[in-house]
Amino acid sequence: MDEFKIVADSSADVYEIENGEVPFASAALKIITADREYTDDKMLDVRAMVDELSKYKGKSSTSCPNPEDWLAAFGQAKEVFCVTITSTLSGSYNAACIAKEIYEECYPERRVFVIDTLSAGPEMRLIIEKICELRKKGCDFEEICQKTVEYSKGTKLLFMLKSMKNLANNGRVSHLSAKAAGVLGICVVGKASDRGELEPLNKCRGEDKAIGTILNRMKEFGFNGKKVCIAHCFEKIAAAKLRSSILQKYPDASVEMYNCGGLCSFYAEKGGMLIGFEA
Repeated sequence: MDEFKIVADSSADVYEIENGEVPFASAALKIITADREYTDDKMLDVRAMVDELSKYKGKSSTSCPNPEDWLAAFGQAKEVFCVTITSTLSGSYNAACIAKEIYEECYPERRVFVIDTLSAGPEMRLIIEKICELRKKGCDFEEICQKTVEYSKGTKLLFMLKSMKNLANNGRVSHLSAKAAGVLGICVVGKASDRGELEPLNKCRGEDKAIGTILNRMKEFGFNGKKVCIAHCFEKIAAAKLRSSILQKYPDASVEMYNCGGLCSFYAEKGGMLIGFEA
């Protein structure tokens, strides 16, 4: 039995922590088409999925983990810290809360903390890393809960998208907003709002203009010059440009760069980036 465990849905793009040294489990979301179902776990061939979906003309959707999936992820841990994608865009948070009630009713001596991040992807990753840090410092359950909530109020998410087709088709943004992306090299830069909704902010002609806009928005939203996570959907060159630009302005920043997992790739689409940072 684990004394302590972190669980998150797969929109966090985290499948293990510190080479498995920290107890962790991911509850998979799914991407569904009329032809097949993609399970967002570490076995998913994300590139093949992205390529297949770029050619797919039918309807697609996503499904979140159900309470049984969350209970399986909790395992037998005494203290569970559960991190979910924004409840505005998914039922994952609500399902996790139901699982918490069931778990604590079955095991009254155990505790589960569920946080609605009001975000996705790299901002969730920052919150998971903060929970690890607080645990290593020796904070108890209540302290970790309190400080994690406080920390989450000071993290932000920006995105740069070249296509918003999947977001629009699933009702995450308006079709009018989606029309701008991909037209004549337009990149859309936006943010996760305080309500956890995806909010387009700027239409930029070309990657370089978009990267400059991201930097300006990071400053505007209070970037503290410390931690940044850049998740990209097979857009390593643009992500590296952004990383270099951040480090030029903020030499002491810690900037991590990696490929999106399945769910984030579905919404970011090829060429998209998600940027989580401390503010």
